[in-house]
Amino acid sequence: MEEKKKGLYETQEEMEKYILAAVEEDGGEIDAEQSLDELSDLLWTAGGEEAGRVIQKRESPHPKTYLGSGKIQEVKAMLEMCGASGVITDDELSPAQLRNLSEALGTKVIDRTLLILDIFSQRASTKEGQTQVELAQLNYRLTRLAGLGTELSRQGGSVGGGNHSRGAGETKLELDRRYIRQRIDVLKRQLKELESQREVARSRRVKNQIPVIALVGYTNAGKSTWFNRLTNSGVLEEDKLFATLETTTRKATLPSGREVLFSDTVGFIHKLPHHLVDAFRATLEEVRYADILLHVVDASDEKASMEMKVTMDAMEDLGAGDKPVLQLMNKQDQLQEMQRVVIFPQKGYQQLKVSAFREEDWHRVLSALDHILDEREVEYSVCIPYTEGRFVSLLRQNGKVLEEEYREEGTYLRVRTSKQYQNMVKAYLQS
Repeated sequence: MEEKKKGLYETQEEMEKYILAAVEEDGGEIDAEQSLDELSDLLWTAGGEEAGRVIQKRESPHPKTYLGSGKIQEVKAMLEMCGASGVITDDELSPAQLRNLSEALGTKVIDRTLLILDIFSQRASTKEGQTQVELAQLNYRLTRLAGLGTELSRQGGSVGGGNHSRGAGETKLELDRRYIRQRIDVLKRQLKELESQREVARSRRVKNQIPVIALVGYTNAGKSTWFNRLTNSGVLEEDKLFATLETTTRKATLPSGREVLFSDTVGFIHKLPHHLVDAFRATLEEVRYADILLHVVDASDEKASMEMKVTMDAMEDLGAGDKPVLQLMNKQDQLQEMQRVVIFPQKGYQQLKVSAFREEDWHRVLSALDHILDEREVEYSVCIPYTEGRFVSLLRQNGKVLEEEYREEGTYLRVRTSKQYQNMVKAYLQS
């Protein structure tokens, strides 16, 4: 990501610089250096730049100041030497840790959660996205109002020197708890109304029986790129974290002629703030109603195994753990010859090694999805009375007619459809 950071720095004269700090605990699923690499990418996405990093090995973060006293002095020296605007910690801090660390360092302290919230605030473009982000921001800040007083003002301000006034924003820091709770209630009602609208659209899709394929995966794995390739759409593609915040749905046709809906969803990340998960839960739960999960994995990332686990754990939490999954081991064009990806084993998964920039791979993916949908169907024969012609139309529209014959007792069909349609015509099944 260094070249991209340099390019951004050349176009922004006063990019804010930050010291990154992490506590490395024994037995973590990702080492501190890798986690700080990701935090550095998040900082760049937000419009800032890494000035240095500090890692302290401890059994657990210091309960009062996150870092120990020795490391705090080391960070103070780094701040003076490089003139950084503040410090960003790799973990979410408690109100006390946030206050104490900021006082000890004499500078602005931002935790990983606040940084991600800031990115979401910058990138949310729809009414629902902005409402969800504001709700997450307010819930985060509500727990940090008590006892912090003016100290909250020191934590305020977005990364990169911008003034992202959307959502809760920096000015909301001075609101009292009662006002914030009232605002949270308003936002929850608004999201409930939007959820009802989405439920109507979802019911319409179920009624029309168009299969839904949800693209899921770690942030910046290539979901939006694949979405555009498979649906011939123009969704924003950026080599930045969280380029997609809102679910976008488009219709496409598989090689068999079957119509399907593809849904591009927000990406996941290691240590995704629970405030965001809660606020975006209604949107994320769209995956529960998908017929297939198209799991896009950045196979060129050395953390691919961990990223796969983060995504599938999230699917389990959202109630979509039992869905058919097609994993795309993406960015094969970026893999070095000797590079290997550790596959996180999961029963029943299918995998394809692909690149979104190879047209032949687009067809491979579409054909594989066709095959998965075929496996969910059953073949059977029916003889439907002429007075029940609506069932004949239903089977023709929603299945494959393999054989058709007009008989004295009615229309004979040998068809392949989903089990749902077989149940609808079970009175006319032929042995």
